Amino acid sequence: MPGPGDLLSADTAWHYGDPLGEQRAAQRGVIIVDRSDRAVLEIAGAERLTWLHTISSQHIATLADRSSAEDLSLDLNGRVEEHFVLTDIDGVAWIDTEGSRGGPLLDFLTKMVFWAKAEPAARADMKVLTLIGPGALDGPVADLLEIGADAVVYQAGGLPESHHEDEPLGFWRRMPPLGEDRDLPVVDLVVPEYVLTRWWDTLTEAGARMAGSWAFEALRVAARRPRLGADTDERTIPHEVDWIGGPDEFGAVHLDKGCYRGQETVARVHNLGKSPRRLVLLHLDGSVDERPVPGDPVTAGGRTVGRVGTVVDHHEWGPIALALVKRNVGADVDLSVGAESAVSARIDPDSIRDDDRVQAGRAAVERLRSGSAAPGRNG
Repeated sequence: MPGPGDLLSADTAWHYGDPLGEQRAAQRGVIIVDRSDRAVLEIAGAERLTWLHTISSQHIATLADRSSAEDLSLDLNGRVEEHFVLTDIDGVAWIDTEGSRGGPLLDFLTKMVFWAKAEPAARADMKVLTLIGPGALDGPVADLLEIGADAVVYQAGGLPESHHEDEPLGFWRRMPPLGEDRDLPVVDLVVPEYVLTRWWDTLTEAGARMAGSWAFEALRVAARRPRLGADTDERTIPHEVDWIGGPDEFGAVHLDKGCYRGQETVARVHNLGKSPRRLVLLHLDGSVDERPVPGDPVTAGGRTVGRVGTVVDHHEWGPIALALVKRNVGADVDLSVGAESAVSARIDPDSIRDDDRVQAGRAAVERLRSGSAAPGRNG
């Protein structure tokens, strides 16, 4: 079974011989996934959070110590350029992102420092491991990491014996859950490379089952959580991929913060309109061996209506994918996916989120219109 196009890293395992069994293991215990292909940066300096607050989409100026948040860098038109996870712990802000985006993100941050007391730097020596399953919060693995069962999403903490001569030896953080019901706890570990193997061995001896990135991708896609570069393109805006909301909402764009690049588009869509596309879960025809790759077109009746993102085999659902499709494409529409050998697909109806809220801007416009049409107002 092939990996998800360019997202398959040669430096991490795709599976350990039983990819579907590795996914099932996350439901009843805990799996450990090597995600050391992610790029890690650090930002030191007293103004690191207030400075980053002004140039990104999330409200992090007052982020508490040992807390995390997801964040975006947008262009002037509100399109997503970068998505990253930030953890502030013991006076340092740690950032990790897609491996291919580490360099561009560092370049952007460095150019934006100006006179702020903030010092972005690459940390190629820091690596990411991920634990998935109930055993990440309860049992021998959680006890080993000193993670309490009451740890909330985006909470972070130092690993046991995690300091030596003021150099952190790593930290854990709880992330939003994965899985088809979004009920599988997720805990990331960010550790120096020289202790990576030690932690891997220690955690597997404590009961964590080794799993490849196939398992992580399948559980992520089932949870409808997008990945930058696979499930997004150069036109993606945050509303299309459910990245709206503060940390309490598992979002990456806070709607109540001050000015930042791209804010106008975010506010306009939130208050006046709808995003032109939306992220959906596709069920693909499993009777064919061909699999689409990220970026392939999604068509309906011969007309292109979107683009497919991550494609992966799920242990219960078979081949599934994330896709960005036009908002007016319903779950009852027959779709085809693929650039050459098209694969039949249908949208999972549970992945379509209805947005029936009354938008503030629209409500104001309607009030003005109704007021101007009221008797006695025009003369």
